[in-house]
Amino acid sequence: MPDLDVEAELAVAAQLADAARPIALLHFRSGLSVDAKPAAEFDPVTEADRAIEARMRALLAHLRPDDGVLGEEQAKTPSRSGRTWVVDPIDGTRAFIAGLPTWCVLIALYGPDGPLLSIIDQPFTGERFTGVSGAGAWFERANGRERLRTRDTVLRVEDAIVSTTDPGLFAGAEADAFARISQSAKVRRYGLDAYAYAALALGGVDLVIESGLKPWDVGALIPVVSGAGGVITNWRGGPAHEGGQLIAAANPALHAQALDRLASAAL
Repeated sequence: MPDLDVEAELAVAAQLADAARPIALLHFRSGLSVDAKPAAEFDPVTEADRAIEARMRALLAHLRPDDGVLGEEQAKTPSRSGRTWVVDPIDGTRAFIAGLPTWCVLIALYGPDGPLLSIIDQPFTGERFTGVSGAGAWFERANGRERLRTRDTVLRVEDAIVSTTDPGLFAGAEADAFARISQSAKVRRYGLDAYAYAALALGGVDLVIESGLKPWDVGALIPVVSGAGGVITNWRGGPAHEGGQLIAAANPALHAQALDRLASAAL
């Protein structure tokens, strides 16, 4: 990564995550009001979403004034440096408003070709997952820090733990393709949002399959999964950082097998 001071940029990402934590915890399980964005399907947004993104943008305006910012709740800030911070203040707002601790704060730094490094942060459990694309990933909590590694022993879908946020979000050919995998998998776990990708990096979940995602939904996932040794692409096997259809696998062999079963629905 030419001209990138990885440690300095990870420190900025950590400052953003640290700033988000108290805001998120102030609102979590507080009975906060919920608004819905205009959409065919219920798409909730809360004061926590808005306040966290506003705080992160204010910090970036001070710390990295030439960098761009792309977030879910405000208009894009253009980049003058060639780098853009892609943030999702609360990924899993449905879980957040239900009082379930599977939501996360997502922070990624993009270069011209996609995400360079990222943080997946879970303020309620105090867990932080940090990744540098293709180079490494780490798990931090109060009692220490450790290197993350995906599981390399599960090579078949039939032996895998498979996750998606909500199987009801698939329709038509996508639903059929996902069913070919989920019905043959050893275990299925739903409703985890970004936390499923953190669990994959931890060596628990083996496959995560989703569709209809936005850049801020996926940016922070890629460095953590790839840094831990996993494979994360779109359903065609190409770059996933622009969103859309997404598959993350614990190892290349499992990724190739699952990708083959999704091929008929790949866009």
